[in-house]
Amino acid sequence: MDIAALSMGLSQMKVAQQTGISVMKLAMDAAQGQTAELAQMLEAGTQAMEASVTPHLGANIDVSV
Repeated sequence: MDIAALSMGLSQMKVAQQTGISVMKLAMDAAQGQTAELAQMLEAGTQAMEASVTPHLGANIDVSV
């Protein structure tokens, strides 16, 4: 058994594993950002729909002094 070859093989496997983990972290960060943007879009759409259903709410303010 060649110790040098075994050591190089293990080192290459470690590098490949670290690369895979780094790519996975990037994908998770991207997915998290997309999820946050989607939630904001849904909230904005909900507010727009509520305004179209009841357009008179919030249009006037009664102030008496």
